[in-house]
Amino acid sequence: MSTQDRLVLVDCRVVTPRAVIDNGMIAVEGGRVAEVGAGSGSGGRRLPLGGRWVLPGFIDLHVHGGGGSDLVSSDPEEALRAARFHLAHGTTALLASLVARPDGDLAPLLALVSNLGREGAPGGPAIIGAHLEGPFLSPERPGALDPTAFRLPDPAYLDSLLEAGRGALRMVTVAPELPGAVGLIGTLAGKGVMAALGHTAAGYEEARAAIAAGARHVTHLFNAMPSFHHRQPGVVGAVLEDPRVSCELILDGVHVHPAAARLAWSVLGPDRLVLVTDAMAGAGMPDGSYRIGSIEVQVEGGRAMTPDRRAIAGSTLTLDVALRNARRVLGLDMVVAARLLATNPARVLGIGHERGGLEPGKVADLVVLGDDLSIDHVMAAGRWVPGLEPEAG
Repeated sequence: MSTQDRLVLVDCRVVTPRAVIDNGMIAVEGGRVAEVGAGSGSGGRRLPLGGRWVLPGFIDLHVHGGGGSDLVSSDPEEALRAARFHLAHGTTALLASLVARPDGDLAPLLALVSNLGREGAPGGPAIIGAHLEGPFLSPERPGALDPTAFRLPDPAYLDSLLEAGRGALRMVTVAPELPGAVGLIGTLAGKGVMAALGHTAAGYEEARAAIAAGARHVTHLFNAMPSFHHRQPGVVGAVLEDPRVSCELILDGVHVHPAAARLAWSVLGPDRLVLVTDAMAGAGMPDGSYRIGSIEVQVEGGRAMTPDRRAIAGSTLTLDVALRNARRVLGLDMVVAARLLATNPARVLGIGHERGGLEPGKVADLVVLGDDLSIDHVMAAGRWVPGLEPEAG
């Protein structure tokens, strides 16, 4: 459809940040949401959706690839294939997550992400920036990442990455116990880049110092960090008790036990929890061998592991599956589930005024779901995704 047309979606259950509007309508015009309410709306071409759910498009803050492709490949076409794979699963905006590589600098990859974001991804989601999962990480908690690529916090190197990214660098995961980490976190905060705690062996006090310096987010809570202990609460205890900190959760049934996920939800509530995929190239693909950066990953039965089976290596999760898992495991209603998948990640990145909710003036990113919460249709910036448009669209 032309972005100048007014399209009115009717006969649907619209999930807004505050409520579900039964017999709802949402009008789209000029690539943005023009009107949300009940009934049939006014003007424009009507498209009945047969009582389907309409949610804001999902936003993934932590994703490496999917559909057999690496999102941060040196080949732009491969990166776009990965982005389009996730768009088909409802992710209308994402951060491209880069891992440190011993065979090269991150600057060229950041420049690539910057170009993709500036030029747009035809037929794909909005690539709203980059997330660096490394190199400022602890070799004691590498997870599936290559610790030989890690380095101590280095302000000069950070400056070179910021310059290469030309504004695309939006989040950096840091182990706060490393020498110079607290100062680096303060620098990131001062430059408007989210500092996230992760891949860390830090204790409680070290985590508290990082939060005081400006860290406001946690990379995959519980994973690649010490477990909570009643005498040594560590990073987990420090972040759960601090209302300023948001936390990622990989709700795939592999990374976190359902009981731990429910505990995190009970503490974090609807405003601080963010569902992410941490997906790698094997998402949506048959079992086999894939890569994250320079790391080989073996997928068996949908579980991604290092070849020695010692560490989980990303996931094969998509956010539509995370939504269904949130409903089943956490018992969330649709309003809260949409917050965890769209509203909260938008707020974490400081783009809540543009994305993350079905409200007038925001970008018309939306997902249409059936009663079983499977994807029926996806719209990105006011345009139906090819192959996922309604028949009458």
